[in-house]
Amino acid sequence: MTGTARRPRPLPRPMPPPALPRPVRATLPGRPAAPGGPETPPGLPLDRDKLLAARLHAVKVRPYLAGALFALHVVEDRSVPTMAVDAHWRCYVSPGFVARTPMEDLAGVWVHEVSHLIRDHHGRSERYARENGEYGPGERLRRNIAADFEINDDIYGHGLPVPAGAVGPSLLRLPAGLLMEEYLRTASMSGAAADLAWLDCGSGADGQARPWELGQGGAHGLSRQQRDAVRFRVAEAIKGRPGDAPEGWRRWADEAFHPPQPWRRILGAAVRSAASAPGVGEDHSYRRPSRRSAGLPGVLLPSLRRTPPRVCVVIDTSGSVSDAELGSALLEVAAIARAVGGRRDLVSVVSCDAAAGIAVPLCRAESMELIGGGGTDLRSGFARALRSVPRPDVIVALTDGQTPWPSAQPPCRTVVGLFPRPGAPVDEDDPDYVPDTPPPWARVVVIG
Repeated sequence: MTGTARRPRPLPRPMPPPALPRPVRATLPGRPAAPGGPETPPGLPLDRDKLLAARLHAVKVRPYLAGALFALHVVEDRSVPTMAVDAHWRCYVSPGFVARTPMEDLAGVWVHEVSHLIRDHHGRSERYARENGEYGPGERLRRNIAADFEINDDIYGHGLPVPAGAVGPSLLRLPAGLLMEEYLRTASMSGAAADLAWLDCGSGADGQARPWELGQGGAHGLSRQQRDAVRFRVAEAIKGRPGDAPEGWRRWADEAFHPPQPWRRILGAAVRSAASAPGVGEDHSYRRPSRRSAGLPGVLLPSLRRTPPRVCVVIDTSGSVSDAELGSALLEVAAIARAVGGRRDLVSVVSCDAAAGIAVPLCRAESMELIGGGGTDLRSGFARALRSVPRPDVIVALTDGQTPWPSAQPPCRTVVGLFPRPGAPVDEDDPDYVPDTPPPWARVVVIG
């Protein structure tokens, strides 16, 4: 029997090993789990109904942000990774991102993005970059992360769910409640930057323009006055119902349009302005003849000479002024002496509660004794200052404002340094007592 040799049966091919799951990165609300995220399918339309419904949900749970949320103009752009904002209050949206993100999470992204604009992260980031010379892509990412740290620690909850892995200051074991600039100064963020390289909230978060943004001359942007008006309406809404807003938003509303004044510089400038006003410290002198004497042969005309002005400081020493405020008043007396050229002999101090003491020449402010502790009536202090010989050119009153004021304007410049009082003053003898405000003829500077 003849035949051919049987071919060997091929061995079975080995099966490929199962694919390991990709690690999931920590994400901000609504951000992709990996850099770039899923690509937007070509031709996918923007689901505006879903996007605007998410905005309405954000307004419902954060009503004090309604004016800002409705001020954002939506711009559809497929090159945007997720959602981003620019400094002109345009919100750039990826259709694919809207399609794959739940509506409640989209509401959180609305609040997140508009918070960058309300807190002026664009302008603050530009100032920080200019002051520190940090303009590269790594520095841009650091500013974006720090800005997210500032707002992500208190915008969620109470209707806005916290997404898993939301980036907050706890990521770097930093305390909550700090500002963007404080996070930038206290942490390098180099460890977090490697995993957050995809993070991009637009120039509204870090001050650096993006290719997809329309820029200053583009359509539907808000002017600077309009942006300030939106922020002002948000601040008024927060202060109108402070119990509805987190502490960070309440603090922002208190300081947004009433920033702390550099009161020492303002007080010194007010004293110098009053001391250099026309007529203050001026007198005629024959030590140097007037230039007009040349036009009148045989007649010697005096020239107008300016001498250092005399300043009298009236310090309120009543019982309503604390020891700390009296100590601050003595420091201001020394600063006033420097404002008039260091001539301590031209500065005198009057202690005044219900009655005025004598005008004491300034030797050393720290060793000066302030007498008082009773009621308050600065009218006697003004009268005592005006009886001084020679009469002062400038009167500076340091008080808490709970005092009657002179009915007539003194014949010299007047500056009032006002110790602030957070609540309404209380008078046990007269519950309806309301102190008079400083008179309009006085230059008022709030101290502290």
